[in-house]
Amino acid sequence: MRFWGVRGSIPAPGPATKRYGGNTPCVEVRCGDELLIFDLGSGARGLGDALVATRKPVKASIFISHYHYDHLQGLPFFSPMFSPANDVTLYGSPRDGKSLKQILAGQMVHPYFPVTAEEVFRTRLAYRDVVVGEDIPVGKATVRTLELNHPGGNVGYRVDFGGRSLVYATDVEHGTALDAKLFDFARGADALIYDSMYTEDEYRGRTGWGHSTWEAAVRAADASEVKQLVLFHHDPGRDDAAMDKLLREVRKQRKDSIAAKEAMVIQL
Repeated sequence: MRFWGVRGSIPAPGPATKRYGGNTPCVEVRCGDELLIFDLGSGARGLGDALVATRKPVKASIFISHYHYDHLQGLPFFSPMFSPANDVTLYGSPRDGKSLKQILAGQMVHPYFPVTAEEVFRTRLAYRDVVVGEDIPVGKATVRTLELNHPGGNVGYRVDFGGRSLVYATDVEHGTALDAKLFDFARGADALIYDSMYTEDEYRGRTGWGHSTWEAAVRAADASEVKQLVLFHHDPGRDDAAMDKLLREVRKQRKDSIAAKEAMVIQL
């Protein structure tokens, strides 16, 4: 897996965030010949450009966790969408009586955007509404789904392929009955990508916002018996020096933990 965007809420570019990166969530996962993409935050622009630069047809399965703008703002700028040579399947859960296609189309309309998806997307495009709890086959990989605790709803994903597994659980707030379900869902995974936006002190002023703490991330990794914890969805106000400090605190409790950085590659 390769990280193209690791920041939460809003892009935070600039010299103070250069090492960890300022783009919002986008994670590329390769399972043999299959390309899986998780979320299309602003990091998706760089991923799309890199895919197009290979000059090969792109076949991708894109899994959207939820529809808050930091997880979708890269969609109109994802280069593979503009070529009929490519094949893209989008997965996401219906919300508030609207299908995935209706929800995604709603962000590219006047007066918020100059063109619509229908006008400019040229790829062979399929929309797949996800029934949370179902298993989705993608080639020889299996993608499992779980509802997480986040305002408006959010889907967590687990990928199992070739005897290895990873869990993508961004934008989750701890402290509800859903915690136990997540621990079971992630049980024994090789990697857990987990929302670690806040410290416990910061969280006291942010309850109900749908995000977790690094302390809760450690507890989740321990309870799930995962091999490696990957901190994700970094606070846009936390610069590189502060990220280093946070990671040092995490490693006092789990030495194997890492904090996701843009361009970081992890092979399971």
